[in-house]
Amino acid sequence: MSAGNHWGGSLEIHGDEATDDEQSRNLDLDPRAVNRRQFLDETQQSWLLGPQVAKKRKNEYIDLGCFVCKRKLLWWVLGTLFVGFVVIGVPIIIAKSLPKHKASPPPPDEYSKALHKALLFFNAQKSGRLPKNNGIPWRGDSGLNDGVNQTDLNHGLVGGYYDAGDNIKFHFPLAFSMSLLSWSVVEYSSKYKALGEYDHIRDIIKWGTDYLLLTFNSSATKIDKIYAQVGVAKNGSTAPDDHFCWQRPEDMSYPRPIISVTSAPDLAGEISAALASASIVFRDNPSYSSRLLRAASTAYSFARSSSRRTPYSRSNPEIANFYNSTGYWDEYMWSAAWMYYATGNSSFANFATDPRLPKNAHAFASVADLGVLSWDNKLPAAMLLWTRLRVFLNPGYPFEESLRGYFNATGLTMCANLRRFNVFNWTKVLRSLGAVEAEWFVGRINHGEAHQDWL
Repeated sequence: MSAGNHWGGSLEIHGDEATDDEQSRNLDLDPRAVNRRQFLDETQQSWLLGPQVAKKRKNEYIDLGCFVCKRKLLWWVLGTLFVGFVVIGVPIIIAKSLPKHKASPPPPDEYSKALHKALLFFNAQKSGRLPKNNGIPWRGDSGLNDGVNQTDLNHGLVGGYYDAGDNIKFHFPLAFSMSLLSWSVVEYSSKYKALGEYDHIRDIIKWGTDYLLLTFNSSATKIDKIYAQVGVAKNGSTAPDDHFCWQRPEDMSYPRPIISVTSAPDLAGEISAALASASIVFRDNPSYSSRLLRAASTAYSFARSSSRRTPYSRSNPEIANFYNSTGYWDEYMWSAAWMYYATGNSSFANFATDPRLPKNAHAFASVADLGVLSWDNKLPAAMLLWTRLRVFLNPGYPFEESLRGYFNATGLTMCANLRRFNVFNWTKVLRSLGAVEAEWFVGRINHGEAHQDWL
């Protein structure tokens, strides 16, 4: 019994080969059979051959979403990237992961060490109410009553620097120190910055100039006296003073007299130079720089007063025994130079090149002592400042005669000192000195540029 055939036709398979051959021949003769065979061939091609071609194409290409590329090309690119990573990336990762050994900085040279210690000396010598960052742990506030009883002083004379191992404040050498420190910053600011001492040296200068502003009525345009000293010391004294018992300034309990002078062309000239040179250092602080310059002008006018031409130490044994002044014409030349460079006012150049000034100062005399720079003799430094004006700006008439004299005197002083040290090569030393001077004025072609940009 056969199962039902829902598709039509018999479900039985006949194995009679004769019947199959006959059907095949009938298909060859029947036109409708030809169409059926053609249809069968197409079906076989689409059902049987089609998937094989697609599969082959699928093996050759890969769809990356945004584009289709050959599988071999993709593998080639990936292989190249992998090789590059192994060759380049792996060594970099290894190098990054290794511990780093930073090279230690070179040890400071002996001059750098000396500079650090020299500046710390000023921190140790500070008087007044000390800042927390003073850097000297064994120093504290001192001299807080200096000048507080002076009715003409608004803030007393608190601050400044003690001169040495004693506790006296001598304003003449103090002002000279501030002038030279300011000059060093003007000329070697980059060196101070490289050594990390730029802010420190400026703090030292400001501590000194703030105090110098207290030594006279710095807000006035005209003054009649300057305070020259705080504290006294007498040889063989039986009363307590700064040499009776050497002690820490924090422990002072004895009276500290204040000395003022009504004639001080030397002291006032030096204070003027200190404030004017410092005004150049602090040009990045316009208000403070202007204040310093106004006070410098007041002190300069006091120094130049024709009725006040007696050295500040004369008839003052408490001063003369320690810092006696032998003249004031060098301070005139020195202060005029700094006032000129700070203001650009040609009147200071006119005064400094007046032939009477170098004559009175014995600037061109062949005196060995006058070639040595000190708190009492500023001639070598003053003539060097004016020499630079001639060398780099060459102002000509009417300045040339005196400037040429300063130039010649400076050259003689320099060469006289060089001959003492035969270990140095003269040419190299002279060349280095010329290079230092060239930094001051190079590229400047007129007075205004020198005033604004040189210092």
